[in-house]
Amino acid sequence: MTMAKVKGVASLALLSSTTHAFIARPTIISSRNALVSYSSLKMSEIEVVSQPDKDFLDKKGVFNWGTWGCGVSKFPWTYDQNESCYLLAGKVTVTPDDKSLKPATFGKGDFVTFPAGMSCTWDVSETVEKHFMFF
Repeated sequence: MTMAKVKGVASLALLSSTTHAFIARPTIISSRNALVSYSSLKMSEIEVVSQPDKDFLDKKGVFNWGTWGCGVSKFPWTYDQNESCYLLAGKVTVTPDDKSLKPATFGKGDFVTFPAGMSCTWDVSETVEKHFMFF
């Protein structure tokens, strides 16, 4: 079984021992203005900002978000809400079930946003640790 951890979250539920996935809701510590800025994003593709600078991350409040991690694994996932995350470690390829959407490969130092409603497969090739926020 893949080990996963979540810090600073309001609730947590294990889906199953075969998926190696968690549903987690981070404690929201960001200002209302920071959350409003997300509403302008186009949410059809997985969006990857490669190696954003500290100012970008600070403005989004990334370092106040919850954290999640998992080992090398492959599992299905569906996003009920939009999610943004910042990878502290690891490497992942996420392949949407909808073949009209492009797969995304990202790793340590990348900022990624996933659209609500997307079903996909996470292929974790290097152990992942990330900050995350659902919105």
